[in-house]
Amino acid sequence: MFEWKNIFRGMAMGASDIIPGVSGGTIALVLGIYHRLIEAINNFFTRRWKQQLGFFIPLGIGILIAIFSLSKFLKWLLASYPQPTFFLFIGLILGTIPFLLKEADYKYKFTGQHYLILAIAAGLVILSGVFQGEESAAMQPLSTGDYVLLFFSGWLASTAMILPGISGSFILLIIGVYTTVLNAVSTLNIPVLLTLGAGIILGLVIMSKFLHYLLRHHTTGTYAVMTGLLVGSLFVIFPGLDASFLQLIISIITLLTGLFVAITLGKIERA
Repeated sequence: MFEWKNIFRGMAMGASDIIPGVSGGTIALVLGIYHRLIEAINNFFTRRWKQQLGFFIPLGIGILIAIFSLSKFLKWLLASYPQPTFFLFIGLILGTIPFLLKEADYKYKFTGQHYLILAIAAGLVILSGVFQGEESAAMQPLSTGDYVLLFFSGWLASTAMILPGISGSFILLIIGVYTTVLNAVSTLNIPVLLTLGAGIILGLVIMSKFLHYLLRHHTTGTYAVMTGLLVGSLFVIFPGLDASFLQLIISIITLLTGLFVAITLGKIERA
């Protein structure tokens, strides 16, 4: 049976993956489907793959709708109103962290070691933001080496996509292919999209199995890492403060909106 509400979940995840610094994995956590997502990806390449179609098909439809229809709108928002837009995502992340800690039962299970792991994970994300590269121009024409780079870029980006706090777009930006990929999406450059897609699929398969193992056998430590990644991402996507009083007020409103949405969705999805 198809989970049609996954179309809207997929749209939220797809929209977030377009924005450097915001992770689809984070949105999956906000929506309360992160564990289900990892489980479904892990089982999709087994004999139980048919059972996952009801989850994946609507989710995939939503992701594709967002990527191909919202990319220009989100780029416009980020270009025109970067501070309020990023504050919305900051609110979403802030609202997600308490649910993640609650699921980890951190009050009773976190030790000093887990807090250290959390701090290291946060530090690594912050460090990646410090070394963020400038957005490069789209690669034209593409050589064989460029296609190899795009394949491995897709692999790395997909790994980041399902990790909360690390954005696939952010990885593409660091590697220097973000503009090339956005251009391929807007112009429907099939060879580029197929190459990137192949890397993404391979990365999802490998990373989902790894995460599935960690969540089963090292649950508390994995939660500590995920929480750290989310905390670190707050620093990465923080856009600074505009001197305009109006911009500040709007940003506070969008932050509170994101916080409210995350808490509300968290309660609904986990009810």
